[in-house]
Amino acid sequence: MLDLLRQEIATSSKLIVVKVGTRVLTGADGMLDLLRIEELSRQLLAIRRTGRKVVLISSGAVGAGMSQLGLTRRPTDLARLQAVAAVGQAKLIEAYDRQLRKHDCHAAQVLLTADDLNDRVRYLNVRNTLLALSEMNTLPIINENDTVAVDELMTTFGDNDRLAALVTNLLRATLLVILSDVAGLYDGDPSQPEARIIPTVRQIDEGVRNLVRDKLTGLSKGGMASKLQAAQMATSVGENVIIASGREPDVLTRILDGEPLGTLFLAQGKSVSPWKRWLRFSVQPQGRIHIDAGAADAVVRSGRSLLAIGIAGADGDFQKGDAVILCDPAGREIARGLTNYSSAQIKQIRGLRSQEIAGIIGHCPYEEVIHRDNLAVMSPP
Repeated sequence: MLDLLRQEIATSSKLIVVKVGTRVLTGADGMLDLLRIEELSRQLLAIRRTGRKVVLISSGAVGAGMSQLGLTRRPTDLARLQAVAAVGQAKLIEAYDRQLRKHDCHAAQVLLTADDLNDRVRYLNVRNTLLALSEMNTLPIINENDTVAVDELMTTFGDNDRLAALVTNLLRATLLVILSDVAGLYDGDPSQPEARIIPTVRQIDEGVRNLVRDKLTGLSKGGMASKLQAAQMATSVGENVIIASGREPDVLTRILDGEPLGTLFLAQGKSVSPWKRWLRFSVQPQGRIHIDAGAADAVVRSGRSLLAIGIAGADGDFQKGDAVILCDPAGREIARGLTNYSSAQIKQIRGLRSQEIAGIIGHCPYEEVIHRDNLAVMSPP
């Protein structure tokens, strides 16, 4: 039975981002499943033949590397894990390309680190490249650059679920499909026979978050918690997300036909501009500014700029032009923006009226600490 709402979303989606997880692409032994690659490639090509553009976020580099190197266990130390991923990435992209070339299409490998989306110029370059590849006879296949991204240096996306949400926001794709070894979001413990998949989530609230029961083991880094966070990132800026089983036969074809597979997370409100998306999710904050209740209300509810008089304090060492987090009196993150003043200057001018700034630091280059055009509220009023 087809779902009319899903049909409408599928019909209106001209650019689709598909993310496929490690457990979908590997067998019980952790090795790359080439038959699954073949089946997925067939479905992706079918999407392209409908006139839609499609971008793939693919995990599986470590599993592919294990296959190539004959390893039976996933490495635990960082250097070996990255080395196995380096070997496996070549195997993974070659496996996709072999299937795509049967139909005169080519795999286009795109490896990213968080810094690529943190820097505004590189962010736009990635966007332009992906859109250009989508216009050519290629399928862009994105993965985190595991050979250089390390947690200790804070250059990792965390997992490919978050990367998929960032790419969805980057391209303003109206639909993100996350293919997992889990069939969707359940209303209880998925291991229990009475648990049922929730077909539609209209808002990701605390009740929905409480349904998540993750057990992170083996090759999977994400789990339902990270998928829910990715869905939150995409739906909060006006895009739709479907989480479904990547092992379901013809899952992509059936989803785009409107079949109610998995869980649909509906877009919240209007689509957000690319600039605000970058501010909210891609640029890495360098510090925090704590503001009083009046300033928080002005920023969140009235769309006003942040003035020095509303600032209570600042944490971190940041400079003019850096991204910072705005926190309300309870310490909750309410917005992000680009500051006109350094952390040292803010500590001097906090609580002052704009006309008093020059008397403290010698000049007043800006009336606003953060202009409203450079502010992105993290949640709707």
